[in-house]
Amino acid sequence: MDGNFSDLIKASQLYKKDRDSRLQASSNERLLKIARKKIQTTMIGALSSIEKYFGFLWAHNESRDLTQEEEHAKELYEKMRSEILDRGNNQARHLEAELAQYEVKWLKYNIKLPVTNSVEIIEGEEENA
Repeated sequence: MDGNFSDLIKASQLYKKDRDSRLQASSNERLLKIARKKIQTTMIGALSSIEKYFGFLWAHNESRDLTQEEEHAKELYEKMRSEILDRGNNQARHLEAELAQYEVKWLKYNIKLPVTNSVEIIEGEEENA
């Protein structure tokens, strides 16, 4: 009977170790996914702002033939856009390499509920009444 109990303890320890390693891997993946999304959102947001305030230079969102100046401005914008996206994607790759050097554990959600003595609350309510 002692053998069965020790086997049960070993199986429980192996299960906990496996569960912790899966949590570790999923925590790293989760953080990387969130960080990558934030970098992409920053890049796309910056490009959107440029289009919003300077798009008139290349007739952005207009369906017409562009003038020579507008065509030149559009080419410059496309070049800048490509550089911004390339740099952002490079930074995302660097972040992935950096995070590989860390152990990350997602703490999930923690809620701390205050616990008070109900006698104190009742006495305080009586004083206010």
